Amino acid sequence: MIPVSKPIIAKNAKKYLLECLKSGWVSSKGQFVERFEKEFAKFIGVRYAIATSSGTAALHLSLAALKIGPGDEVIIPSLTMIATALPIIYCNATPVLVDSEEVTGNINAALLEAKITKKTKAIIVVHLNGHPVDMKPILKIAERFKLSVIEDAAESHGAKYLMGKRWKMVGSIGDLGCFSFYGNKMITTGEGGMITTNNKKLAERIRSLRNLARSKDKHFFHQEIAFAYRMSSLQAALGLAQLEEFNKFLEIKNRLAALYTKQLSKIKGLKLPTQKPYAKRIYWHYDILVKDSLYRDKLAKFLENKSIESRIFVIPMHLQPAFGKLGLFKSEDYPRAEKLSNLGLSLPLGLALKEKEVKYICSKIKQFFK
Repeated sequence: MIPVSKPIIAKNAKKYLLECLKSGWVSSKGQFVERFEKEFAKFIGVRYAIATSSGTAALHLSLAALKIGPGDEVIIPSLTMIATALPIIYCNATPVLVDSEEVTGNINAALLEAKITKKTKAIIVVHLNGHPVDMKPILKIAERFKLSVIEDAAESHGAKYLMGKRWKMVGSIGDLGCFSFYGNKMITTGEGGMITTNNKKLAERIRSLRNLARSKDKHFFHQEIAFAYRMSSLQAALGLAQLEEFNKFLEIKNRLAALYTKQLSKIKGLKLPTQKPYAKRIYWHYDILVKDSLYRDKLAKFLENKSIESRIFVIPMHLQPAFGKLGLFKSEDYPRAEKLSNLGLSLPLGLALKEKEVKYICSKIKQFFK
């Protein structure tokens, strides 16, 4: 079976992990967490980076640092992984949904202002499938209504957005950026996450909340209700090694994505990934849209029978039973999110994927559409 995602482990990973093991510092102490944070901050182009136990933890800490709580509302896109919405629930706040843009699938800024109320405190934008959100209109709205902006960049390590004449990394544009280092991401620590920011006060508060809000002056003395969301030194050692080879990984992804596009571009009934002028996207998976949902599901089954794994797109938040049980999103309709979810299929694009495997996958897709 050709998996949707299989990572390459960087050459220095074993060296760093052995250093970590020999030092005896395998939890959150030792040199590697701080080294990884400093290098990741430099990579994204921000002053501060705070490592966490997961991308979901990064979002939860960000909301907690902004003091989001009961009675507050946080705007998110309906088309996203459920991990974007769950931390809002953890804070006893309410997620408010916005439909997608038709081309990128990202949150539709034109629909955003209508969802803002006196209870709205923040907007979480999701750079979906490696394509940056158009941030300028989002930031203008946020400034006018005094809202915080959190970037969920879990799927978009290294993607860039054009601000004026300058390209900026996603995760450096809003008040806070949140990343996941799950095994299928461009940079992986197995499990893990990172928060990025230029705000010193937020960074300090997040560091405290991440580590049980421990007092600096007295052991086992805690200032407020907080979390154990630390990254281990072992994870950070792996992450540091992976980060060192990011440019190599990016080149691999771009080359394989270009091969997919060349092989599949003439198939009627398929819509291939695009890139807006304001974006330098990355390819997390290679995401296609099939002409209708019946064909999409048949194609996925056909590929499975040919030993090729694929993934349907995420199911929108308003269709999730977990939220229905809470009485959320009743009778709400987000047609573009539903359409994209019903038609979308992610093809393999792991870093360990070979060109001959891409050609094999494309040959089977061509066979299906004959």
